[in-house]
Amino acid sequence: MNITAIYPGTFDPITNGHLDLIHRASKLFNRVIVAAASSHGKKPLFTLTERVDMINEVVMDFENVEVIGFDTLLVECAKNHHASVIIRGLRAISDFEYEFQLASMNRRLSPEIETVFLTPAEQYEFISSSMIREIAHFKGDVSSFVPFSVRERLIKKFSTER
Repeated sequence: MNITAIYPGTFDPITNGHLDLIHRASKLFNRVIVAAASSHGKKPLFTLTERVDMINEVVMDFENVEVIGFDTLLVECAKNHHASVIIRGLRAISDFEYEFQLASMNRRLSPEIETVFLTPAEQYEFISSSMIREIAHFKGDVSSFVPFSVRERLIKKFSTER
């Protein structure tokens, strides 16, 4: 069975925790689409184009992973790319209620698409993009939380912001 999964998120920026889930998903599914959401309401630090470029840089070694940006309902994006599985990450119990609501709504909107929850390795379960942005904003060292190229983009972004 040839299964395509979509892993949506804002990825502002992509972290080592995200990469861990992408790695795990790439072993479970034939094709994995990492889908960066435009997320107008969140006011991302990086533009959608910058986030897609950043993700492409760090997943280039995964043969069955591709990256897209999207500005639609997730289930519509999944259908347009023939994905039958949505991947969601769970870092802690606190994530569960929100993720459960999303999964239930997506199932209601598109019952043929399943949601699969993956948990990151222990060393990544506390990492969030918002924490990374805050640490980088105050010139903290994020090198153990994000790939080198992402760290460099964060340094550049915050050095031009002031």
